[in-house]
Amino acid sequence: MSQDDSAKLNGKKATKKTPNDFIFGKVIGEGSFSTVYLAKEIESGNEFAVKVLDKRHIMREKKTQYVMREKEVLMKLNHAFFIRLFYTFQDHDRLYFVLSYARQGELLDYLNRLSCFDENSTKWYAAELVLALEHMHNLGVIHRDLKPENILLNDGMHIQITDFGSSKILDKQESSNSGQEPSQESGNQPKRKNSFVGTAQYVSPEILTSKTACSSSDLWALGCIIYQLLSGLVPFRGGHEYQIFQKIMKLEYEFPDGFSSVARDLVEKLLVIEPSERLGCPEQGGYERLKQHPFFEGIDWDIVPEQKPPTLQPYLPATSENPENIYGNYKPGLSDRRVAEIITETVISDDERKSLIEAQAKENEYHKFVEGNLILKQGLVDKRKGLFARRRMFLLTEGPHLYYVDPTNKVLKGQIPWSKELKPEAKNFKTFFVHTPNRTYYLEDKSSRSQDWVNKIDEVWQTYYGTKS
Repeated sequence: MSQDDSAKLNGKKATKKTPNDFIFGKVIGEGSFSTVYLAKEIESGNEFAVKVLDKRHIMREKKTQYVMREKEVLMKLNHAFFIRLFYTFQDHDRLYFVLSYARQGELLDYLNRLSCFDENSTKWYAAELVLALEHMHNLGVIHRDLKPENILLNDGMHIQITDFGSSKILDKQESSNSGQEPSQESGNQPKRKNSFVGTAQYVSPEILTSKTACSSSDLWALGCIIYQLLSGLVPFRGGHEYQIFQKIMKLEYEFPDGFSSVARDLVEKLLVIEPSERLGCPEQGGYERLKQHPFFEGIDWDIVPEQKPPTLQPYLPATSENPENIYGNYKPGLSDRRVAEIITETVISDDERKSLIEAQAKENEYHKFVEGNLILKQGLVDKRKGLFARRRMFLLTEGPHLYYVDPTNKVLKGQIPWSKELKPEAKNFKTFFVHTPNRTYYLEDKSSRSQDWVNKIDEVWQTYYGTKS
């Protein structure tokens, strides 16, 4: 890398920091041309996320402008809901960005763990995103790759938006309306034909058609994120990018049963083909109009950064088929003695177990999926991903194991990982959770026997791990 390029990337040093001022710990993130380390500053003892970029790789891949842009954007932003840039420095081979450390990780991790968020949590984090976008767009900056993976959480569980390598700084003319930018990047390099900036599931129609982005493109991404937080899946899905793009251009998506009507109205006002017609853009009254939407009722916009976010919980919509709060806290019924006899070594002999497994192999079509283990309980259960469900045959076996199989195509889809931390929980007649350290599985037994599943799983747990304290 030339001295000119190094100067461009690092600018004027605000402080004389070097890598020797930090103790570098574990890797907490990786990008296409960078690695992020957790590091402790020796002088202060404070922890930071240090983004380390390889100079030669940046030059070889012609990414200099992206690195320069990210640094410039981070220096412009001064808001509680963005990652903060503290220092930049370099050595012979690398560039270093010393950033605030978002200890609680990605919003995406919590979404994967819970499948979806309840309406109160979704409202809160949508409100934080609105305030962040308002600040960013007022500075003439558009993100262009807003998604749960780029939304981190700090110690207080407030958002910290990161990853500005795809961002764009608009000039005054571009910021005068929806922020429509010209069809070329700043500088002399035109956009490649059929290329786009962003992530397929969140990219807006105008980027796909004219290869341009505007501030309203971030509002489209906001609509996708709100839909995803409440439902568990992105609105535009497909087997490959082209299929996703076709659905985006046709505005081809649907709302699952149980999706809040007021949230639906907001999403429909954000997922609009024409950028100037999206709620929140200047032509539609700006962010004040967006904040006034009924979905945000109860939000005190002036003190959101100082308030404590609600505890993240999965969304359990009440419907006529699945009423909420019916026996939600009722105590487990009597244990199933037959299951106890089957799985207890002191009651069943090896010969009896062998006989049962032989009979199971002959009579049960799902025997081939359980690796020779004795099936203790099986039944059709809807495995939910947010508001979306897939019917699966669940097989509780010795081991312990809890397999699930596609009953139509007769394909093993996976199993819920067992550990001492596994915990089943009945929510109502139909719905039950299986909590594991990394994820909560949201399950529905349409025959209204959720408590039976909880009892059986508890019983197996006690057989292998002992009495619960």
